[in-house]
Formats: sequence, C-alpha cells, structure tokens
Amino acid sequence: MRTIGLIGGMSWESSAHYYRILNEEVAQRLGGLHSADVILHSLDFAPIEAMQRADDWQAAGERLAASARGLIAAGAEVIGLATNTMHIVADRLTDAIDAEFIHIAEPTADALLADGFTRVALLGTRFTLEKPFYRERLAGRGLEVLVPEVDVTNLNGIIYEELCRGIVTEGSRQRYVTAIELLAARGAQAVILGCTEINMLIDDPVSPLPVYDTTELHAKALVEAALTGR
Repeated sequence: MRTIGLIGGMSWESSAHYYRILNEEVAQRLGGLHSADVILHSLDFAPIEAMQRADDWQAAGERLAASARGLIAAGAEVIGLATNTMHIVADRLTDAIDAEFIHIAEPTADALLADGFTRVALLGTRFTLEKPFYRERLAGRGLEVLVPEVDVTNLNGIIYEELCRGIVTEGSRQRYVTAIELLAARGAQAVILGCTEINMLIDDPVSPLPVYDTTELHAKALVEAALTGR
C-alpha cells in the first residue's frame, strides 16, 4: 500500500468524512485490521477563505503547493486535495511536485459515464459554479454540465456559513432540493455534489436526481491509487 497524502481542512468537516471513507474502503478491500496509510495536513481554512474572497489564487496555489511538498517530504506517494473549489489551483500544485495527484473531477466523471449519464447538474461554491476550471474539466470528458441559474449566492452562503461550521438545517436542505428540481427540469440526469460538504445535506433518498458525491468518489479513487497504482 502506498501512502496517501491528503491536503485537508477546507473545511475540516469534509476532511473528517474523507478520513472515515479512506479507512472504511481499505478495511473493506483488505479485510482484517487493515486501515489507510494516510498523512493528513489539515490547513487553517480562514486564511484560505480570505484568499478566495480576495481572488488571490496565486497565494492560495503557493500555500497548497507548500502543503503538498511537505506531505511528500513526510513520505506521501499519492496526493489528494480534499476540496472541490481549491482544484482551481490544481495545476500550480501538480507543477510543484513529482508525485501522483488524483484530481477530484476525474473519478466523478468516470462514475457518471459508467452509469450512462451525459447531461449533469453541478452544485458547489460560487467559485466552482462560476469559474470554468471544473466545468471545462468535465466537458473535456464528454459531459454537458448545467449549473443553477438563480440562488447561487444563497447556496454558497449555506456552504460557508452553515456546513463548514457543522450546521445542518432542514430549510437549507430544502433549498438544495429545490435547486436540484430546477436543474432536473432543464434536463439534468444526475447531480454532482461538487462541494465536499454538500453530502451533509443531500443524499439519494432526498434528491430528485441520482447523487454523485465527490467526497466519496475521490476518497475511493485515492485508495485505488494507493493499492493498485492506478
């Protein structure tokens, strides 16, 4: 088993889900007392969020690249960035390291295409929805991506003001369900939870569309890479 290096803390709520899934997946695949060989660098999210608001992606990229280099120095062989939004600087991170990097959008695209979906809804922070880095990555795999036309600010606020702080409310869940219903009416066949906290609100039993949780898909892809080199 290769050592997984996880850049987390954005937010720590979702990083906790990553840690659980990594260990559960290794235990399921290897049995016995096996658990994930993982090094987690959980960053302080407040400075990162300030960089996001300031549109200072250069500084954010440098911070995450430094984290990745530190993980490799500590022995990590496979690197994962436990956040969708910060994949906006994924290229700067990969340019700075000589190790395998598993991009969060790739296992998501793999799963959607394997299930025959080509027109998909994307939910996430306003950065993920408004900037092209994520949608273009999915489009390059042959997926047509639909994003909400309204209420993006409110959906973004739920992530930062509630989910990142561990707050889950039925009112916010209904806002997301309504957003998915509107995307389904536009022809979306499935919905990508393109923020690693949204799974705290939305899962298959409550969603009007089949759910593809990037947190779970990414964590399992990291285990696959650690165990098989793929």
